[in-house]
Amino acid sequence: MINNDELYQKLKEKKFLLAGPCAIESEALVMQVAEEVKKISEALDITYIFKSSFDKANRTSLSSFRGPGLEEGLRILEKVKKEFELPIVTDIHESYQAAPVAEVADMLQIPAFLCRQTDLLVAAAKTDKIVNIKKAQFLDGKDMFYPAQKVKEAGNDKIILTERGTLLGLGRLVVDFTQIVDMKEFGYPVCMDVTHSTQRPGGGATSGGNPHYAPYIAKAAAAVGVDGFFFEVHPDPSCALSDGSNMVRLDGFKNILRDL
Repeated sequence: MINNDELYQKLKEKKFLLAGPCAIESEALVMQVAEEVKKISEALDITYIFKSSFDKANRTSLSSFRGPGLEEGLRILEKVKKEFELPIVTDIHESYQAAPVAEVADMLQIPAFLCRQTDLLVAAAKTDKIVNIKKAQFLDGKDMFYPAQKVKEAGNDKIILTERGTLLGLGRLVVDFTQIVDMKEFGYPVCMDVTHSTQRPGGGATSGGNPHYAPYIAKAAAAVGVDGFFFEVHPDPSCALSDGSNMVRLDGFKNILRDL
């Protein structure tokens, strides 16, 4: 397995992919997606980091599925890492999670709504793992300098910034691709969260989405020089327990990536 510094250097040098099911629904599902997307990424010569969440702590409704939790989730992610020799990225929502998650994950992801949380950013930075900071739906790209600077001042410059759309209060996200250009000026790799950018928040107990826009958003991001792509992928999004309305189908994923 490649070490963390070498992995970050690879992400700076060639296009990369963060992909997997939104939440860990089961071990079998996670293993299926990891195996298939690894084959696709190898065929297309893309650096692939497997993504899934052990806890979706920001669901709209209290009754929504969140995942298996920290201990079981990390066990499953570690199995993916060992069996398929894949680096791992997963979310953390509280600062105490950073250290145990870093025992398995190669990249810690800061959710968009939490990207200004100083303690969370500093805890992630101190693990010395790559830190992927998602841009908040309420922030301008230029303001992402400050979350990145918190991580850097805490002693870690292995940073990725991720665009995931801006919420204008109209029940949908809008992607301003000039914000990718702005964030690239900071010198860090910039990733496009394609599937969350198709989201339609505020549509009831769960968010809606328009995943058929995903290929177009990805191509537009590629056109302005984005360094990597984030996709949530599922064999059957209609049956997914989290973010099913945003995810792309596993059986069509290779075509999307090939077109990029």
